[in-house]
Amino acid sequence: MKTKRQTVMSPQTRLAHGRRRARARWRVPVLAPADAERASELFRAQRRRGVLALVLIFALILGLPVVFALWPVLDSLRLLGIPVSWLTLAVLPYPAMTAIAQLQLRRAEKLEDR
Repeated sequence: MKTKRQTVMSPQTRLAHGRRRARARWRVPVLAPADAERASELFRAQRRRGVLALVLIFALILGLPVVFALWPVLDSLRLLGIPVSWLTLAVLPYPAMTAIAQLQLRRAEKLEDR
């Protein structure tokens, strides 16, 4: 005899599915003219500073293959039996991208604090 399958879900999920409603369109908040100008200036300044972070990330990601092409000896160097080129690809980008993101966040917050 086959048992009937039953879906198990949390009460919050059940309530959310039961209360489906049409989502209203998102409206841009209306700001005072001075606030709107400040927001525009802040956006432009943060966008300019964000370009540096993007350039650094692209240089990191696209620069690693260039480094390996220029110095193929990195494939023959081994650390704990693993080629240095593999370790560089597996370990270096993530902490570097995290550091770049932290730098960008600090720079953006400094602009907001002005």
